[in-house]
Amino acid sequence: MTLPLVTGVDGSDASLTAVDWAVDEAARHGLALRLVHASRWERYERAASRSPGRPAGRVLAENLVATAAERAGRRHPEVKITTDVVPDDAADALLRAGDDAFALVTGARGRGELKGMLLGSVGLAVAARAHCPVIVVRGDEAGLAGSRRRILLGAGEPATGAEAVRFAFREAEARDCPLDVVRAWRCPAHESADDPALANEPVRRHEERASALLDELLREEAAARPGVRVRAVTAEGPAHSVLVRRSEAADLVIVGARRRHGRLGLQLGRVSHTLLHHARCPVAVVPQAV
Repeated sequence: MTLPLVTGVDGSDASLTAVDWAVDEAARHGLALRLVHASRWERYERAASRSPGRPAGRVLAENLVATAAERAGRRHPEVKITTDVVPDDAADALLRAGDDAFALVTGARGRGELKGMLLGSVGLAVAARAHCPVIVVRGDEAGLAGSRRRILLGAGEPATGAEAVRFAFREAEARDCPLDVVRAWRCPAHESADDPALANEPVRRHEERASALLDELLREEAAARPGVRVRAVTAEGPAHSVLVRRSEAADLVIVGARRRHGRLGLQLGRVSHTLLHHARCPVAVVPQAV
């Protein structure tokens, strides 16, 4: 059975932008779309209200998610859309829904959160803890519209980046667009050679190692999907800076994330964290169990 794409809905402008992006993605992959609204209204209304009928909080929640479903249905009538109202913390509800999802999609900032925030608390918690891919819908107008016709993958280590590679190839194939793969590298200052004749040797060694790791990382999936046009490059500099800069030319930037079983708290590295706050297009964080 094909798993649905799951999107959190809270009525904010950011969540409606996420709904638009998600229904486009569902149509692109031939997936169903499940819209989930979660809040703690039931906990408070149970004690405060003695009136018969459905609690006002639930009515409001059902209207909110129905409006989002109608919006998505007008955009892509062919996509099957279901809705859920869950009386729970939003992040916890989405994380549970992610156990049976192709991917989770969230807006960059939730309802009631400060306008100046770069990323809302729910989006951050879900991206850092989910065991399925998470897409945080953010960026400028061109990045949100998908008009750049290019996918960007930040290449990690071969042992921990395989799921992100598979996700990136599927995206590029579904969109029929090129896939840019970037492996960032740096030469530590302490490795500089004292002999001027050998000054470039440490730099060359690090660049060659990055290129070899890139080839190893992509080999299997490139052979499985030969129709995907891949442009693989190495770039000197901090990975988070390199990818933020290159996100200006992409419709989606994809990075891997390690998930260690049994470890509590947020599991999000510096590269993912920076992209989620500063990328100029939507960001997909694809977990890999370690």
